[in-house]
Amino acid sequence: MKAALINARTHEPLATALELAVTRRARRRGLLGRDGLDDSAAIILAPCTAVHTAFMKFAIDVLFLDRDGCAVKILSDVSPWRIALAARAYAVVEMAAGTARRRDVQLGDRFYVSPEGI
Repeated sequence: MKAALINARTHEPLATALELAVTRRARRRGLLGRDGLDDSAAIILAPCTAVHTAFMKFAIDVLFLDRDGCAVKILSDVSPWRIALAARAYAVVEMAAGTARRRDVQLGDRFYVSPEGI
């Protein structure tokens, strides 16, 4: 299924190639084993309040969302071997480093999944 992650404030896509990691196995794997992430891609891990970048080969941006899809924490350029968490989060969006800045993501922005993509 093709899906996109849309910022309700800007009406622009944060990612047009969206991967959902909603099983324990998929969340555990996350981005491990990949050499990079395309600028149009992102992965949503839910439910999730913390992530790590152990064994990863590249930096990522991490966006924590609450149950309403609102951004409660934004971390840019999280390098390998780091831990990130947000107690109020319900889901985490991992994307290529620099994406949050380029797409003007702000705290409080609400995001939704468009199942048809763009």
